[in-house]
Amino acid sequence: MNATDRTPADLLRSALAADPARPLVTFYDDATGERVELSVATFANWVAKTANLLQDELSAAPGDRVALLLPAHWQTAVWLLACSSVGVIADVAGDPAAADHVVAGPGRFEAGLACSGDRIALSLAPLGRRFPIPPAGYADYAVEVPTQGDRFQPYAPVDPEEPALIVAGAEYTGAEVVERARADAPGLDLTGPGSRILSALPYDTWEGLSAGLYAALSTGGSVVLCRHLEQLGEDALAKRIESERVTATAR
Repeated sequence: MNATDRTPADLLRSALAADPARPLVTFYDDATGERVELSVATFANWVAKTANLLQDELSAAPGDRVALLLPAHWQTAVWLLACSSVGVIADVAGDPAAADHVVAGPGRFEAGLACSGDRIALSLAPLGRRFPIPPAGYADYAVEVPTQGDRFQPYAPVDPEEPALIVAGAEYTGAEVVERARADAPGLDLTGPGSRILSALPYDTWEGLSAGLYAALSTGGSVVLCRHLEQLGEDALAKRIESERVTATAR
């Protein structure tokens, strides 16, 4: 990866330039049987659309706080990189009442109503399906995002030294996210391009975010992100590790 990358969004741009066709995030939900594989190009397109939604529809500006009330999921990974692209702070499992905007999934809609700003709801259903009726007080992400542009340009340059992420009560700048992710990579056995980590860790800790997204992105690797992995037997897990060509695990 490019040594000059200073934010997670920079890392994604470098990944896109290097090999847009390779897998970046492969997501499994073992409660529903869902499997989604996103190449770097497909993931980056979702990020661009979501960043445009943030910047143009929600009028989010650098320094705004976005509470992400979401589990470890491929769409959560998209929101994390979209926040980095705009320069807003991704507050993972943060207090909605203290946030400028909230993005919530099933089970968190009631809590998210404490946010007085814009509220976006994700169904987290297979194929990113729309809600039959969106939760009261929310716009449906699956309705709002498809019409957004496929290219994103921030109105203001993103400062890598400004806060970019809050998780488990700790705040990190964009540069710190990149530095910590790169530092974590060797311990996670992420040795560079071709490395592929299977992570079942939740996203509500730095360790989960690093293993499930940032460390692989920082080294040119990829992630097999597994939700409800406890519902998968050991034999089936071994087959997944083999079929997905996993080189490291974080469980």
